Amino acid sequence: MIRRTALAALAAVVMAAPAAAQHDHGSHDHTSPYVDFLDREIKALSADDVEGLRSGMGLGFALAAELNGHPGPRHVLDMAPMLSLTDDQRTATQGVFDEMDAAARAIGEEIVALERELDQAFAQATLTESRLDELVGSIAEARGRLRIVHLRAHLQMLPILTDEQRAAYDQARGYGG
Repeated sequence: MIRRTALAALAAVVMAAPAAAQHDHGSHDHTSPYVDFLDREIKALSADDVEGLRSGMGLGFALAAELNGHPGPRHVLDMAPMLSLTDDQRTATQGVFDEMDAAARAIGEEIVALERELDQAFAQATLTESRLDELVGSIAEARGRLRIVHLRAHLQMLPILTDEQRAAYDQARGYGG
């Protein structure tokens, strides 16, 4: 009985220690992890984010395709010699890439402009709730369109490449077993 009571008391102390540590009111650092973002032109976007959006980069928008056996045209072009692309395959892949790149750059510019407008409206304290709804909705819609552009390009690559080329792509990218 004493042994069981001692074990229960010890368990209670061990389980309470993390909670007690979390509620230590002695010294707290309230510094925001975002403090380094204060100097950004657009607070919600890093310089790399802005550059990636403007240059049509994938930014992870096509991971559902890339990691499920649907190669991206940019990487296929980079790997053309290794994949032994035919002239027709190279031409078709370049066409998919060019279409994706142009659309992605245009939408990326749109997203950057909308994010800048949102940031400036907050900075100038001129934002209304209705304008907030419009801006955030427009940003979300544009990001959705950008994701579709990238995913569509991966989808368009399937009939261009052979099964063997897709397997070689996956292997070279580290996805193959």
